[in-house]
Amino acid sequence: MKFIILKNQIKIQKNISIFFLLILAVISVISMQIYNLNKKKINKNYSELINNTYFQKTFNHIFDNLEPRYAKIKHIVSAGETIDKILKNYQIPDKEIAKLIKELSRKNNLNRLKTNQIIEFSFDRSKNNKITNFLFPVSRTEKIYLSRNTKTDAYKREEIITNLNKKILFKEGKITGSLYRTAVKLGIKANIIVKFARIYGFQVDFQRDIRKNDSFQIMYEVFEDDDGKVFETGNIIYADLNLRGQNNSLYYFGEQNSEGHFDKNGKSAKKALMKTPINGARLSSPFGMRKHPIDGFNKMHRGTDFAAPLGTPIMASGNGVIVKAGWCGGGGNCVKIKHNSTYSTIYAHMSKFAFGIKKGVRVKQSQIIGFVGSTGKSTGPHLHYEVIENGKKINSQTLNLPSGKILKGKERERFEVRRIKIDVLKSELILGIK
Repeated sequence: MKFIILKNQIKIQKNISIFFLLILAVISVISMQIYNLNKKKINKNYSELINNTYFQKTFNHIFDNLEPRYAKIKHIVSAGETIDKILKNYQIPDKEIAKLIKELSRKNNLNRLKTNQIIEFSFDRSKNNKITNFLFPVSRTEKIYLSRNTKTDAYKREEIITNLNKKILFKEGKITGSLYRTAVKLGIKANIIVKFARIYGFQVDFQRDIRKNDSFQIMYEVFEDDDGKVFETGNIIYADLNLRGQNNSLYYFGEQNSEGHFDKNGKSAKKALMKTPINGARLSSPFGMRKHPIDGFNKMHRGTDFAAPLGTPIMASGNGVIVKAGWCGGGGNCVKIKHNSTYSTIYAHMSKFAFGIKKGVRVKQSQIIGFVGSTGKSTGPHLHYEVIENGKKINSQTLNLPSGKILKGKERERFEVRRIKIDVLKSELILGIK
């Protein structure tokens, strides 16, 4: 009897264990389903929140307004800007600006900044935009660095000087397309190409006088740092433009009263007026009778038109005084320069004038006075150029002007010595001796 009771107890305990296991399994399944349902709901709510337009705008607004404490500025100077104007644009307080200008102006002229000059500085947003450091370029090789002492609130001034080494480069090439493209392929800097064109601008029209397979040679100065990086270029000390087999060699002579380029006979390359006061332009309408493109009838065209892209720089063709810089009716924006008692020149249809160009200002030959436009009676961007001789408008392209200075006496002797040295140096560079 006892055995039967014990056997039944064991069966009951075994069934209870199975029952509890079943209950636990059911509870686990139900819990997992509830968890998955809640998870889907949470994910759905999260997705709806993330995609909510208002939430996104709020989120973006918060992060967009999280600015760093220190602002670092690299400002490229535009024409006519001043230190005062630049700093005010960045909400620097007047008191801060005055303090900075006072420190900088102790040794530097701040009246006129150079266009494209780069000014770098930092300011502290947490302290009412107080300037912490300021880097001012005096030249390509000299910079002034001001750093603020947090204890004394005064500026510490440092002068950063980059030591440069002068090097002479020699390049030569055959012109296959244009002088500019050929020179660029040879690695010649753009400003050297412009200088080269200006040197020959008194005797050569680069748009029409140069032919395929004409050639050139050029020897010029560059200034490098110790790592060989070119910081700036110097003078063209020798140039030759061979046109249809004829050499036109020019040598640089650097004496104070006779600085410039001279041919082998000591005759200056400069003339009273440049033949073409614009580079890379196409002669679109010569001096003489023509059918006016706007008025529609034949009339005398008392100037020379040069088609060029909008904004192309226009140069003063000679030294002189500006007698007009303003609106000229059909000529649009124009400049008139009086060179001497005999000659005056007019430049019309400009898009705008160069900085500082106004009546009464004295300009130098090849100085930029304005930019090509299509103002006034004009069908497209071009320069209308006039030369006036003793009150009469004449053809600038056929005008024979006297050459500039001719070296004589002791100056001529010193020039001959200089010319021989340049020829020897050129030979050494060609042979790879230097």
